[in-house]
Amino acid sequence: MKKLIGIVVLAGVLVLAGCGGGETKSADAGVGDKEVATGGRLFGTADAETAKLGSDAAPGAFPRTVKHALGEAKLEQKPSRVVVLDSGELDDVLALGITPVGMATTAGQNGVPSYLADKAQGIKTVGGISELNLEAIAALKPDLILGSKLRANDLYEKLSAIAPTVFSIRPGFPWKENFLLVAESVGEEDKATGLLNDYQKRANEVKSKVEGTPTISLVRFRPGEIRLYGNKSFIGVILKDVGLPRPKIQNVEDLAVEVSQENIGQAAGDWVFYSSYGKPDTTDENKVVNGNLWKTLPAVKSGNVARVNDEVWFLGLGPIGAMKVLDDLENLLGPKG
Repeated sequence: MKKLIGIVVLAGVLVLAGCGGGETKSADAGVGDKEVATGGRLFGTADAETAKLGSDAAPGAFPRTVKHALGEAKLEQKPSRVVVLDSGELDDVLALGITPVGMATTAGQNGVPSYLADKAQGIKTVGGISELNLEAIAALKPDLILGSKLRANDLYEKLSAIAPTVFSIRPGFPWKENFLLVAESVGEEDKATGLLNDYQKRANEVKSKVEGTPTISLVRFRPGEIRLYGNKSFIGVILKDVGLPRPKIQNVEDLAVEVSQENIGQAAGDWVFYSSYGKPDTTDENKVVNGNLWKTLPAVKSGNVARVNDEVWFLGLGPIGAMKVLDDLENLLGPKG
């Protein structure tokens, strides 16, 4: 049996007095094939709907009005005190050279994700991504709040009363459009375009170093479920940009396919990459990867299997994480020695 996991509806959001952690049902969702060939961009984009958001102001010019998922935000000057409500927005602003004053955390995380630790220290936490602490956000006196409709739709009015708030539609697969939206909110659109072009050049470089066209299977263990990730995901977009095919069951326009332990054979591919959301002992990872069915997978038998960093491959959701995924792919699939 398998179950398709598509774009999920917004889960309820709690407002707590203290900090906490948690992930909504889906950390990422949806992918299309729309290509943008204007403005000197070399990179393709993932979602036409999200691409409509942003500002028509001259690059770097303020004041400006930014159209976003829940309306418009007027920014009188370049923001200097930014609060981010998810790991994607954190990755985005750090890529643009901006250290936020506050951030929300994911489950099991008390600070900056490990892959971003060298770029940011001392950022105040404002609760979990599904348990935002409005008092903590207000105390930081932000002049811009960045988040998404999927995560915090119900809190938009309260957040926008604290500071201008810009929401993407959803995190995950439209990570390039979301990055451009963040960049247009802080007046760094030219820098963002350059970074995305650098990303696509790097993806092309990695593609040239991969021998053949191996199918890539993505397995993610979550508490109570096992997911095989599809095209409508952050990592699915990256694999597509590198030109790496997917096994048939994962070559779908959905976030993921859910399978049981008994059907883990459906994870077969020329290469299998896997991770756990949170601590492995809260999922079935150890039980599955040490089980007989896992060991019968052709990729496992041939040694073409690797555990990857979940914070990067599934929660990075921005250009820094994407570049690290490309490095991993080159190291794993490129020439050895």
